[in-house]
Amino acid sequence: MYDEHYTRLNQYRSLWILVFFDLPTETRKERKIASTFRKKLLDDGFSMFQFSIYMRFCASRENAEVHTKRIKNNLPEHGKIGVMQITDKQFGMMELFYGKKLVETDKPSQQLELF
Repeated sequence: MYDEHYTRLNQYRSLWILVFFDLPTETRKERKIASTFRKKLLDDGFSMFQFSIYMRFCASRENAEVHTKRIKNNLPEHGKIGVMQITDKQFGMMELFYGKKLVETDKPSQQLELF
């Protein structure tokens, strides 16, 4: 029987990882390094929130730690990178605007669990 208070992905247990970065892009080599870092984020399931902010939904803290560890393993030598984890509940309280128009945040899709 369906309980309206039950959700498969608990809003306090599931997390969003936000990656903020400001990487140097003055030389061709620096642009390539910045592009490679961004591509690795995309390959790991992150999506662009804003130009230098990428985000990824994780169903558990353990899953978030795996992705955070991958980010740390791919850090470029120069630049500033911030990684923040917030609960799905906190993410859902964010207000997003396009200009003065309020828009709804996207809900994460249910992910297939194999065990």
